[in-house]
Amino acid sequence: MKRLLLPLLTLCLLAGCNSEPAKPAEKPQPKPVELETGRGPLQKAYIAARGWNHDAQPVRLESQLNGDSKGADGKSAIWRTIFASPGARSVKVFTWAGTDAPDAPGRGINPGNEDNYNPSNSSTQVWDITYLKIDSDQAFQVAQKHGGDKLLEKNPDTPLLYVLDWNGGTGQLVWHVIYGTTRDEAKLRVAVNASSGDFIRLEK
Repeated sequence: MKRLLLPLLTLCLLAGCNSEPAKPAEKPQPKPVELETGRGPLQKAYIAARGWNHDAQPVRLESQLNGDSKGADGKSAIWRTIFASPGARSVKVFTWAGTDAPDAPGRGINPGNEDNYNPSNSSTQVWDITYLKIDSDQAFQVAQKHGGDKLLEKNPDTPLLYVLDWNGGTGQLVWHVIYGTTRDEAKLRVAVNASSGDFIRLEK
C-alpha cells in the first residue's frame, strides 16, 4: 500500500508545483454591425411569419434609423416587416436587427404583438414576396438619378428611409426612397417600381 501512495503523492506535488494560475476569462468581443438591404431581412422575417400563420404575407417593409445606420446606399441595421394573415384576420410585426446597440431590438428576428387585420382595407394589402425583384440598394440608385445625388452632395449627412408596400390602384409593388427622418418631413421622396426598377414619380 505504501508503495502505491508514494508515487501518487509525488505526482500530486509535481502537479501542484507546475500548475499555472488560472487565466481570467476573456471578454467576448462585440459583434460587428450588420448593414443589410431589405430583401435579406424580409426573407428571414417571412420564415418566422409563416411559422406564426401559414398564410402570412407581407404588408409593408420599412427601414429604421439608429445610431449605427442612417440608411446610406440602401442599407440599414434595422428592418421592420408587417405581416398579415387574411385567414386569421390578424397582423403581426417582425423586426430584424443586425446590431446590439441600445437603441435597437435584440439582434436577429424579433416578433411583436398581434393586432386585428381587415383584408378589405385597401391601404394594407398583402403582396407576394416573388414580386420583389429590385432590392433597396437598387431603388436608392434610381432615386439618386432623380434628385437624390444633388441633395446628398449639398447635405451628405441626410438620413434615408426605405418603405416597401403595395399600390392597389396601379397594381405595383413600390419602393419609397425617403430623404429625411420621416415621411412627412422628407426633403425628397422617390417612388420606384420594386419589380422592374423603373422610376415612377417624385412624391409630394
